Amino acid sequence: MNQWTGPATKTFATSSSLAETSYVPTEQTQKNIPTKKILVDPYRQGLIIEGGVGYRQTVVIRSHEVGPDKTATLESLLNLLQEAALNHVWMSGLLGDGFGATHGMIRNNLIWVVTKMQVQVDSYPIWGEIVEVDTWVGASGKNGMRHWDSTWVMMNRQTRRLSKMPEEVRDEITPWFIDKQAISSDVCTKIVKLDDKAKYINSDLKPKRSDLDMNHHVNNVKYVRWMLETIPDSFLDSHQLSSITLEYRRECGSTDLVQSFCEPDNEEHELHKHNDINILNGFSLTSKILDGHALFDASVKFPLRYTHLLQIEGEPKNEEIVRGQTTWKRKISKKPTIAH
Repeated sequence: MNQWTGPATKTFATSSSLAETSYVPTEQTQKNIPTKKILVDPYRQGLIIEGGVGYRQTVVIRSHEVGPDKTATLESLLNLLQEAALNHVWMSGLLGDGFGATHGMIRNNLIWVVTKMQVQVDSYPIWGEIVEVDTWVGASGKNGMRHWDSTWVMMNRQTRRLSKMPEEVRDEITPWFIDKQAISSDVCTKIVKLDDKAKYINSDLKPKRSDLDMNHHVNNVKYVRWMLETIPDSFLDSHQLSSITLEYRRECGSTDLVQSFCEPDNEEHELHKHNDINILNGFSLTSKILDGHALFDASVKFPLRYTHLLQIEGEPKNEEIVRGQTTWKRKISKKPTIAH
């Protein structure tokens, strides 16, 4: 039997040894959960900052986290933010045996669900780069919590209904609150609801088992993939997402069929034009522009903002899952450096 023992003292075995056991537990129980604050965790490359209440984690962008252009995908970045937030709870000593749930939440049968998320990307890290992820928590109304620029509330695990924050949970997390925002200009723009008249529609999207998280519903990050894949590839090849705002309305289960609607904003667009005359191999490019390795028609308009909607397909009321809005910027082609 081949074994490898990792730093967390957990042994992994090859499949041949699994036959020795008569059953596999339906749900694993997390072991070695800290019961008090840990200031430094060398295995997770994390440490407590901000006077003992914030958290910083150092990560390396891995090959499976990047796209064809070797930059980290938005989905990967959101997963890194979510993982750092969960590790923050782990190091705080508040974690119960749940998906970021505290001891008080476990006793009250509560889980965290996200209601709003806002992300702004100035630049994307590339494969192999080392990135520092900072995260912190703050108050959001009477019954919510703000983690970086996402808002989280509590849901009863059994009834799947939103719940008020119990006082014992408030007492647990309030000492960790910081009055700080990741995005300075928090503009609350109303996201309109789309319908079947949207320009781009993807239907019959079915969640995979790998899309479900420990709370037995589709992880909120997975919705982003469904949204972005509704935008035409021709646009995605030449543009990069600069910000995204998501408003979550309900959870999505493994048996749901999903529709993705997408509508470009015609009022905000980018018109490519070039007045200079470029010569390439003897041809005049007056009406064309040379950008990196591709030619683009000078008269083509590219929308810079899209509105999105995911909804349950087949429901009488077409229940919404999440509304979204994305803004984009032109990709800058990096010419290769030739060593002499």
